[in-house]
Amino acid sequence: MQRWSSLLALVFVGCAASAPASSPPSPTASAAAAPAATPEPDSAVWIRSEVQPHGDQLVLMIALEVDAPLAAVWDAHTTNDGWEAWAVPKARVDMRVGGTIQTHYGPGASIGDAGTNTLHIINYADRQLLTLQADPSPAWPESFRADAGRMYNVIVFESLSAERTRVISYGLGYRDTPEHRQLLEFFDQSNVELYGKLRAYLEQGTRATFDAH
Repeated sequence: MQRWSSLLALVFVGCAASAPASSPPSPTASAAAAPAATPEPDSAVWIRSEVQPHGDQLVLMIALEVDAPLAAVWDAHTTNDGWEAWAVPKARVDMRVGGTIQTHYGPGASIGDAGTNTLHIINYADRQLLTLQADPSPAWPESFRADAGRMYNVIVFESLSAERTRVISYGLGYRDTPEHRQLLEFFDQSNVELYGKLRAYLEQGTRATFDAH
């Protein structure tokens, strides 16, 4: 489960976008579609993940505050080395609207090998917002493959000071069904671990290690 679940939990991914699948959200529309209310952290170190009801849809939200400058946090989400430092063993990023983020969880594999995951870069506002959509994989459950065209991940970046940044990721496209709720509960837990690796990299310079699967 880890290979595709980590991808979805991260996308880096998530209640139905307000725009139809044939018309992906613009940065402005994406930000407007995401729930705005986010409680303030009650400690200096903050990682929070939860599933939020939104009408008949569900939103997978993860929020992080990290002691690192905005540029470093943005690079961790938009460069080959950034992804490989905390999220996956292999990454290839074509950072442009219409570009892709391709990843592979096999430490000895190459991008393009069987098992390569592809995220499409729908839009972005530099160091402010990133909207992604995942290609469905045969490893995904059938209900997720059927809904792939409506799933987006909207990631919002906010500089709190010269050395502190907030990231809020909204997974959009999940229906409020027992199957989706069960999977989102799994993602809810894995998100904390995943973004803990991001924090360790950005604050301590500790790069993640990956086991062979």
